[in-house]
Amino acid sequence: MKNKQLLALYGLKWNPFHANIPLDGLWSPPALDSFLYRVENLVMDGGYALISGEPGLGKSKSLQLLAHRLSNIEDVVVGVMQRPQSSLGDFYREMGDVFGVKLSPANRYGGFKALRERWQEHIQTTLFRPVLLVDEAQEVASVCLNEIRLLGSAHFDSKCLLTTVLCGDTRLPERFRASSLVSLGSRIQHRLMIQPYDKDTLRSYLETVLDKAGSSHLMTPALIDALVTHCSGNLRLLNNLAAEVLAEAADRDLSQLDEKLFLELYSRQLSPTPKRARRS
Repeated sequence: MKNKQLLALYGLKWNPFHANIPLDGLWSPPALDSFLYRVENLVMDGGYALISGEPGLGKSKSLQLLAHRLSNIEDVVVGVMQRPQSSLGDFYREMGDVFGVKLSPANRYGGFKALRERWQEHIQTTLFRPVLLVDEAQEVASVCLNEIRLLGSAHFDSKCLLTTVLCGDTRLPERFRASSLVSLGSRIQHRLMIQPYDKDTLRSYLETVLDKAGSSHLMTPALIDALVTHCSGNLRLLNNLAAEVLAEAADRDLSQLDEKLFLELYSRQLSPTPKRARRS
């Protein structure tokens, strides 16, 4: 069934279990508001913040919410690194594109100087530090991470020209234990370590996203309990399970999603395939 037909069938404004949902439909997990507030204050002086956690816990969505909050602050420039796995030359090309500076990768000192001058001009004009957001930061080469540190440091490390937010899986904090990156790791001022969610939080998540999507009574409480019990505290897995149940209900033209549908769907998927009879 096409997505538009599915939305019309249940009176949904959008599919709450798809990755691409409007900003006003995003759910803010516990502790995120406090972290966003601290990063908003960080743009005054510059520095480093870190978001980390296992895959599927909502790190990228948290970064998306942060980008939205920062973009609402007048005069704050927010740049997003799109290719974290770049070499040093490509890193400078991308930094030039992000901050509107024409750079030549062959002249790295010239690029280094031009970026810092641009940031210093911005600080003098607005008093805010430019912001660099890096998703999947565990893929960034150590030489590029150190280049970010050196680019943003001025006056014998007494002044920071850039606010950097690194977001990645659990490998990212471990990388800062290495001698090549321990200097950068020691500069991280604010950390958001996302852990697998408990059932009450996941239940609140489902109720919130369904209400924002326009159909708060789409799922019965028993179905919500079944979903949060079988997702191992992982938001991505929870969304995948719920999306399958929603698609199955639409195929059957059911008016409400309940626990019986969930049990029928997944018992059918998990039932063993009968073996073909042996030829005599």
